[in-house]
Amino acid sequence: MFSLIKKQIFTAFIFTAFFLFSFKIVAQNNSFAVNNSKMTQFLRQIDDLYIDTVNFDKLVENGIVEILKELDPHSIYIPKKDVQQMNEPLQGSFDGIGVTFQLIKDTINITEVIVNGPSEKVGLLAGDKIIKVDSLDATGKKINNKWVQTHLRGKKGTKVVVLVKRGKNKTPLEFTIIRDKIPMNSINVAFMVDSVTGYIRLERFAQTSPREFREAIGKLKSEGLKNLIFDLRGNGGGYLDAAFKISDEFIKKDLMIVYTDNFRKTGQSFRATEVGNFENGKLIILVDEGSASASEIVSGAVQDWDRGIIMGRRTFGKGLVQKPIYLLDQSMIRLTISNYYTPTGRCIQKPYNDGLNNYFRELQNRQKHGEFLNADSISFPDSLKYTTPRGRIVYGGGGIMPDIFVPIDTSKYSSFFNEMIRKGAFGEFTMEYMEKHRDELKKEYPTFIDYKNNFNISDKMYDEFMTFVKGKGIADTVAFNFAKKVETFGRTEKKKLDSLFTTLESFERKKEQFEDLLTDYLKTSYEEAIKLRNLSKVPEFTKEYLKFEIGRTLYSYGQAYEIFLLSDDTFLQAYKAIKDDSLFKKYNVDL
Repeated sequence: MFSLIKKQIFTAFIFTAFFLFSFKIVAQNNSFAVNNSKMTQFLRQIDDLYIDTVNFDKLVENGIVEILKELDPHSIYIPKKDVQQMNEPLQGSFDGIGVTFQLIKDTINITEVIVNGPSEKVGLLAGDKIIKVDSLDATGKKINNKWVQTHLRGKKGTKVVVLVKRGKNKTPLEFTIIRDKIPMNSINVAFMVDSVTGYIRLERFAQTSPREFREAIGKLKSEGLKNLIFDLRGNGGGYLDAAFKISDEFIKKDLMIVYTDNFRKTGQSFRATEVGNFENGKLIILVDEGSASASEIVSGAVQDWDRGIIMGRRTFGKGLVQKPIYLLDQSMIRLTISNYYTPTGRCIQKPYNDGLNNYFRELQNRQKHGEFLNADSISFPDSLKYTTPRGRIVYGGGGIMPDIFVPIDTSKYSSFFNEMIRKGAFGEFTMEYMEKHRDELKKEYPTFIDYKNNFNISDKMYDEFMTFVKGKGIADTVAFNFAKKVETFGRTEKKKLDSLFTTLESFERKKEQFEDLLTDYLKTSYEEAIKLRNLSKVPEFTKEYLKFEIGRTLYSYGQAYEIFLLSDDTFLQAYKAIKDDSLFKKYNVDL
């Protein structure tokens, strides 16, 4: 009897819940139908009655953009003309000739030739200057990035003839190139740090990323891989499916990797499938405030299953899933359809109720509060606390908090050094240097290992570069915009100023106090600007970057990137940690 009553109560509960859920959907559908008709009527009346002609393409596009802003920060509209370019990094390829380039003095300078691409097959080299494309001159003020892409990209199988100036040769070289599919690799850096420790850096989660990852792991395993440092810093995400498949390489079969949910209850769950390529061995994942979405899925799954150690700084906090939807004119919206959750049930999406500006300024607020320098400045409420199967405490509600915090290295910044990069000084100087010295460098350093271990930027070469920089008009000055600083002073000190000066008479009485306040603010700002120049570090940064630029021209970007890691504090700490068995035992992670 009692069980019958329980069954009736349960049935009634299920019916009531279903009725309320169905009512919610019906109410939403009715609201949609009314407003859909309203919008159609609105546009029709504009077309029939408005005083002037109307550009409906622009009107509707602007309307879609503004509507999406009302939904969430990550639902976006992509015009038809931009869809292909936006999709290329995620699809992992485009049709072209297979080079990267830099415009220097209105000339197309090839900085890298993609391995196995059509340009490499016909013999183009990094450092070559393209001076003609088919019958068109490829130099002068008309040449910009769009011009280059328009004339060098094209459908697979089509032909383009380029005329190239190479080094000291006075006679240009002509190459006929058959365009092909050019891979946009999401993994350009994968190498063995020592006999058992490997490093892989993933730039984004593209369609090709799982395959690229398996190939990189396979190569490193053949070289003795037992421990892995997986770098997701600055990786803003990409395809959910790619995140799932890469997580699957670390997580044992049948364990939950991620699940999605929404009010319609149409979410999905993703569980690990067959045996992955790195389910055993020490694993450290590097993250920072630029790691988002798919990066957080991978690091969250690894952390929740106690599979590895997460190092770095708190991740961005994007726990929303977007679906690409093509509209009638082949424009696209990427519409948020679900929240995603890590295996312990964490939603790591940070709040966005205060508007888009505040949402995207949140990282600046983290910096102001000192979070990039000190983990103690980060606090999570107990309501966001979760526990992994082995008892590790983790948190939701705003990104993945690393197990081991590594502060940002403020000593790695120099405003003067960054100005040299922005003005293209390194690329231009390297191109001129390589024209004169390529052959002798290749002869002296036949492999990248030879180059990395033995080539150094001499003081003489550094001085030559600084003379070159001076000739480009790049001055070693303090970037200090007085008018902007005064404007900022008024905004940041508004409350204090308003309380001091309520009338003109009060200003007359207290103007010396105002002058002192403004002078102190400007003096502090100027001292901060001087500090940002960080002149004592400029020679070190400059020599490192020059060695990288020459290395990528002689060999490849992926190999040359190792040069930066030699002074990368987070990487160096991870390398030290991965050799420390006691650290893995402390976090109860398998060795």
